[in-house]
Amino acid sequence: MAEVRNCPSCGGIFYYTGIRDVCPLCVMAEEEMYNKVYEFLRRRENRTASAEQIVKETGVSTKLLYKWVRKGHLHPSKFPNLGYPCDSCGLLITIGKICEKCTNSLKKDLDIVEAEEDTIVMNETYLAHGKYTNEIKFDS
Repeated sequence: MAEVRNCPSCGGIFYYTGIRDVCPLCVMAEEEMYNKVYEFLRRRENRTASAEQIVKETGVSTKLLYKWVRKGHLHPSKFPNLGYPCDSCGLLITIGKICEKCTNSLKKDLDIVEAEEDTIVMNETYLAHGKYTNEIKFDS
């Protein structure tokens, strides 16, 4: 079922069906801008243009350009200087949500947390069975 939302671009109200995240008027405006950008990039001399050059020459917003690259409408394999910012550090990437450096950093942090949890569990287990403390003795 459709959900009523405000368009993040123009503020208008539209029915969100899960397909488009902006209202129909903004969709048409985005498609016009996309066609302008794509025509610019199709010219051989512009295929290696950076995001800043594309924004300057076409007037498209950087946010919209990154959205198209992230969603796969503009492929970095065809246009090598295109990318979108890593969600963590802002470095331009071409796949995923975070760059390799941030991924490795998160993996290291997770390994540390898992090691600490394992140590806590191990200590609790040994303490529960009388290890490392005086053996529990019952007087009978």
